[in-house]
Order: sequence, then structure tokens, then C-alpha cells
Amino acid sequence: MTENQKMIVAGLRKTGMGYGTIAKKVGVSVNTIKSFCHRRAAKPKREEPDSGTHRCLCCGVPVAQNPGRKEKKFCSDKCRNKWWNARLDLVNRKAFREIVCVGCGRTFTVYGQVKRKYCSHQCYIEARFGRDDNEQEAASR
Repeated sequence: MTENQKMIVAGLRKTGMGYGTIAKKVGVSVNTIKSFCHRRAAKPKREEPDSGTHRCLCCGVPVAQNPGRKEKKFCSDKCRNKWWNARLDLVNRKAFREIVCVGCGRTFTVYGQVKRKYCSHQCYIEARFGRDDNEQEAASR
């Protein structure tokens, strides 16, 4: 196809005309028109570097995004750690819990584990199995 024919095909296709009708008007086979239209439509659109590309919050390098997935904000783990370590006031620390030890009654802070009941292994052993005879004698003095 010549450049002139390509321009005519593109213009007629934009108006919504079918492949067969365009082929008759231009004088080219239907399959040539279909191939041209599909190849022309399949070209990926190139993005300008500054228009809508996602950039790393830390270093500004463009970050490739996966379609249908959560937006990536950092180019690497190194950048992610550096950025968050510089902004510790923004870190969500809801996982810290204050718990009272079942064995000794002291309050202690635990990160994450909800099932924990004792502040130490020693408190667990004492609460579960009782004190040693030597410890009971020392405690009664």
C-alpha cells in the first residue's frame, strides 16, 4: 500500500467504515486492510518520561508498574527502608500491646503476639510447675 492509500484507509476507518467497504474504495484486498488496521492499532503508545510515570519516592527513578496490581512506590527494598527510616513518625505501630503477666502480675509490652501470657520463660515455668524447693526456702526467709 502506498502512503496515500494508508492515509485514506485510516481516515475511512475513523469514520466507522467496514473493512470490505474500504477495500472496494481503495482497490486493495480485504485482508490487506485488516492487517494494516490491526498492525496500526497494536502499536504500543509511548509514554513521555514525565507524563504520568510512577517514580520512586526515595530516589526518583521511574518504577515499572504491573497492571492489575497495587501501585509500587519504591524501586528497591533499599530505597523503601531508607525512606521509612527517615520518617519513623509515620510508621503504624498498632502491633504493640500491653499485657499483664499471668505468673508475676507485671505489665510488659509485646509486639504482635496476642496469645502470649507470660513475661518470661521463668514465669511460665513457675506458674505451670510451681517453684523449686530451693527457691521456696529462699523466699520464706
